[in-house]
Amino acid sequence: MRNGVFLPYALQQKLYPPGRIFPSWIGVSTLARSSYFGGMSANPFRHHYRVPYADCTLGNHIYYARYLDLLEAARGEFFRNLGVTLLQWQERDTIFPVIEARLRYKAPARYDDVLTTDVWVASAERVRLNFAYRVFNQAGTLVLEAETMHVGAALNEKPKRLPEDLIAALRPFVRVAESVI
Repeated sequence: MRNGVFLPYALQQKLYPPGRIFPSWIGVSTLARSSYFGGMSANPFRHHYRVPYADCTLGNHIYYARYLDLLEAARGEFFRNLGVTLLQWQERDTIFPVIEARLRYKAPARYDDVLTTDVWVASAERVRLNFAYRVFNQAGTLVLEAETMHVGAALNEKPKRLPEDLIAALRPFVRVAESVI
C-alpha cells in the first residue's frame, strides 16, 4: 500500500507477468527476463497519483502534455526513494536534463482516477540515464507507455559521467534484456 492505494497481488501478477514482451520504442526491444540486474527481485518503483480536475480537458480526460508532468513527479519520487533527491544531486553539481521523450497513449485517464506509474531504469551508463514507464488506472487498464532519455550534466550544462554511487543505487531498478534476434 502506498498513498492509500493498494494493488492486490493477483492484479499485480496479471499486470506484470514474467517474460512479458515490451515494445521496442520503450527501450527494451527484446524479451525481458523475470530477473533484474544483479539478480535482484523484479519490482519497478511505483508512484500513485490522483488526477485533479485541473489536469483535464473539457472532454474529461487528461490533456496529453500533462503526462510529462506525471512522469516528472514519478521520477522525482523515484530519486527520493533512492535516498538522494533531485535537489540534492543539483547541490552536488549533477543534473539530469531530458534530451528526448517518447509517449504512447493507450487509454484515457479521467478526473479523479488513481493512476499508478511504474518506473524503471532502461539504461545507466557513462553520461546516459534512460527511464521507462507504464501508467495504469485503478482498474488496471494500461493508460500510457513512455520513455525519457537523460544526460548527466554539471550545472554549467557540460556532460558529466553518472556518479558511481548513483549507478550502484540504480542497479535494483535496471531491466536487463535478452536479445531475441
